[in-house]
Amino acid sequence: MGFKLLHLNLHGLIRGHDLELGRDSDTGGQTLYVLELVKGLAARPEVDEVELITRLIQDRRISPDYSQAEEFVAPGAKIIRLPFGPKRYLRKELLWPYLDDLADQLVARITAQNDLPDWIHAHYADAGYVGSLVSSRLGIPFVFTGHSLGREKQRRLLEAGVDHEQIENTYSISRRIDAEELALAHSNLVITSTKQEIEHQYARYGNFSSKNAKVVPPGVDLTRFNASEIQDNSKIDEILHPFLRNPSLPPLLSISRAVRRKNIPALVEAYGRSSVLRKRHNLILVLGSRDDPRQLDKQQRDVFQQVFELVDKYNLYGQIAYPKQHRREDIPFIYKWAAMKKGLFVNPALTEPFGLTLLEAAACGLPTVATDDGGPRDILSRCANGVLADVTDLEALQDSLEQAGADEHQWRLWSDNGIEAVSRHFSWDAHVCNYLALMQQHLQRSSSRTWTIGKQQFKNPLGTKLLLLDLDNGLDQIQQENLEIFKANLDKNSFRKDISLGILSGRSIKSARHLYQDLNLPQPDVWICRAGTEIYYGTEENYDESWHSLISIDWNRQGVENALSSLQSHLILQSSDQQSIYKVSYTLKEPGEAILPLVRKRLRQESQAALPHLRCHWYLDVVPLRASRTEAIRYLSLRWEIPLDKVFVVASEQGDAELMRGLTNSLVPAEHDSSLESFRSHQRVFFASRLKTGLMDGLKHYRFFLKR
Repeated sequence: MGFKLLHLNLHGLIRGHDLELGRDSDTGGQTLYVLELVKGLAARPEVDEVELITRLIQDRRISPDYSQAEEFVAPGAKIIRLPFGPKRYLRKELLWPYLDDLADQLVARITAQNDLPDWIHAHYADAGYVGSLVSSRLGIPFVFTGHSLGREKQRRLLEAGVDHEQIENTYSISRRIDAEELALAHSNLVITSTKQEIEHQYARYGNFSSKNAKVVPPGVDLTRFNASEIQDNSKIDEILHPFLRNPSLPPLLSISRAVRRKNIPALVEAYGRSSVLRKRHNLILVLGSRDDPRQLDKQQRDVFQQVFELVDKYNLYGQIAYPKQHRREDIPFIYKWAAMKKGLFVNPALTEPFGLTLLEAAACGLPTVATDDGGPRDILSRCANGVLADVTDLEALQDSLEQAGADEHQWRLWSDNGIEAVSRHFSWDAHVCNYLALMQQHLQRSSSRTWTIGKQQFKNPLGTKLLLLDLDNGLDQIQQENLEIFKANLDKNSFRKDISLGILSGRSIKSARHLYQDLNLPQPDVWICRAGTEIYYGTEENYDESWHSLISIDWNRQGVENALSSLQSHLILQSSDQQSIYKVSYTLKEPGEAILPLVRKRLRQESQAALPHLRCHWYLDVVPLRASRTEAIRYLSLRWEIPLDKVFVVASEQGDAELMRGLTNSLVPAEHDSSLESFRSHQRVFFASRLKTGLMDGLKHYRFFLKR
């Protein structure tokens, strides 16, 4: 059988035709690369099926194409759109609260098919977060490509003078970096475009291992991007000539999205300051299509405003073009038009993970002046078709542009070099072949997990619904409610066949059972103890060893203690009865979440596969990377085939937010920690208004005691 592949590309606007490249900061080269990769893989005889998962969007402001649940792309390839979050289109920084919903949906969808993908390939941090969860839960090999990385973006923005708070508010940078760390910790393979990414960008992540990273340069579609002559210039003339006083001058061409990272205003400034460049060249900026400027996001508006101000400052009218509209199919002809006029392609980006536009330009015979950062270094070292420039220094950028356009013989040599090198090293056929060879070499085919407890297969101990109560913080509120009504509902024989009662606790099973027996409630069917690291069914003897095996991967308890030993001024190790093999517990000297980034940093610095969880503001548990109360619930759902929408969880304290994400149903009692207020808009979270009957109100709201 051939491979079955799953790719995740969650943000931006992606469809099988007429990509709206440059529409906004989320719809750029990444979407083009992913779509072309999916098509290229589907065309290979080794591959049976490729699915591309993205977000389903229903928004009048965009094409109805993005509201189609399924789209055929090519034989063996299709786009699957799943809804998560609001129906409207959102920029990627606003998607984080909804990614757990998608992870739950994907797991349900894959298990329903009963045919696991051979691997999951996630593109960018948001997809990396979702892919790592799905991979961990189902045991599917996981491949990650960051495309651009949060730490590098943060570094560049800080160097540019943007303060930490603004970066966080605009880009949710800490969420992004944490997601990248999680993806790297779970990944079997990291695909990069250049060695520079491995050595200087990914290397700044604590969970990155260079042994798992491989370089596979992206490819160029040589049927579209090539040095063939343009038969008809009328379309290009229609787009560009209205701007230009002397259209015959060799152009300096830049094609990118209008975002800060692309550094377009610096190119305009360098051009405006140089009498040589202004006499010799026109400046052509293809920055995506736009209709009403008011519909652009703030970053795009800011970039265009800077460009307009510089045009006015240097009086560049008649020498610069920035067309409002173009189609994707126009791009190859724009490159060829620029090459025909002996122009140069310019990439002035502050940071460039790869630079697919450089390859497109080279394939069309257009030499390059590019940023001395990231991918362009690798590309120009192979293609020898231009020069690298320090784009952070306006004088250096200006000098590089002036020198690159001064020698016609050099221009011809660069043009020929680029055409030949792209054909040899950067075709899509070569890219897809290298990609598949790496996967076959490094990834083992996935197979369905066989769940066992000990050496014997257990009879299903749970019903079709699961009610989970928190022994440490939630059951005291049940005592204040109408306890007899609650007990009566649980005790009804007709319901007990369907409904299972579960207990969550940070305690040991012995301590939890001892505390629970005084409550005079029915005996639980399942216990999730020690902060999600231990699962028991009914009695202490029925310990789920499969869960133990899953979470034990790469766990080093002593290593965690050693890594956090330097934080003694912030943390106090709790008594031995609060510790376990898979849980290291601390009490904070001062309450608050500010300690979490520092703890995560220490764990990453010491390469510990562990996650910290803060509860009730004071108590910190560090558990294995694959363990948590949430993941234990997902494990039970998968193992015993309980749909997550039939799982009911009570959440009341700081740290319970993890229980409220995804497709489970949650109740927040009338008395709860203020940190949970942000969940009031979530569909599957019920906030009780009455103190004494809150639990029963929640159960009635979800119709939990009705047979469904």
